[in-house]
Amino acid sequence: MQDNSHELFALEKKFWQSMVDTDTDTAIELLHEPAFMVSSHGSMKFDHAGYRKMAEQGTMVVKSFKLSEMEATFPSDGAAVLSYKVHQILSPRGKSEKVEQHMTDTSTWIRDGDAWRCVMHTEAPAPTAKGGDAGQR
Repeated sequence: MQDNSHELFALEKKFWQSMVDTDTDTAIELLHEPAFMVSSHGSMKFDHAGYRKMAEQGTMVVKSFKLSEMEATFPSDGAAVLSYKVHQILSPRGKSEKVEQHMTDTSTWIRDGDAWRCVMHTEAPAPTAKGGDAGQR
């Protein structure tokens, strides 16, 4: 089985950068149709038009991000699951206030012809350390 970790890490970063740049077309090129997302807002299934609406009219926008501790596993030649931590800065659309978040994310990518496409993304708040300095940034 071929290890495409570096290629998929680059695609994941490209997707994140497309959100910062409000480059919805690039994001859509990287998404399977339909795709799923699970977050603190619940679970949703969306097509490309649904993603475009979220990206261009959603209440929050990504201003910056830093991905770390990226890992990949390949259950088959045509599927990969990425897991990583993200430090993201968000702002309400049209406002200057900023919200800082530390999250733990996963993305599931599948081979679609010659291209990899993201079919599933999850995010959850990163656990905070209790007592001691484990997990502090």
